[in-house]
Amino acid sequence: MLTAAGVGWTALTLGGTVGVLGVPRLLAPNVTAEPEVLVDIGELAGYAQVSLGTVDERFKRQGFWVVRLPEGLVALSTSCTHLGCLLNWDDRDGRFKCPCHGSGFDLAGVNREGPAPRPLERLRVTVEDGRVIVDGRRRFRGERGEWGHSESMVRLEPSAES
Repeated sequence: MLTAAGVGWTALTLGGTVGVLGVPRLLAPNVTAEPEVLVDIGELAGYAQVSLGTVDERFKRQGFWVVRLPEGLVALSTSCTHLGCLLNWDDRDGRFKCPCHGSGFDLAGVNREGPAPRPLERLRVTVEDGRVIVDGRRRFRGERGEWGHSESMVRLEPSAES
């Protein structure tokens, strides 16, 4: 026969167990988008005409954005470097924003606000037969100096607007 104290302790133990088991689920949200392995994103000649500062959001569902920077074309991962939440591009603020914890990244992918500990990862970008190919298997991390790698971007001739 259970007493009121026994029922209370049982409820407290069950509640604590459920709470402890639920914590890892909160720390690892399932919103991370893994880039597809190889994605043909179009003709190189077409990207040479794109204005500086343009973010191509067509490939977000495939795990990356294509961004036209002054130095060239990069593919940035859509996953926040804090806990992997799926970022959004905010055209008004000119930043990639994390809806989970408020991290913000500039156009180049550098972390500028919030808890994100490092810049966004760049994916391998190459040109094959005049077509731009993004390879989700190879990533470059800015804090390790890897953004200088020749495959972290495709160099483009300056557009008429630059």
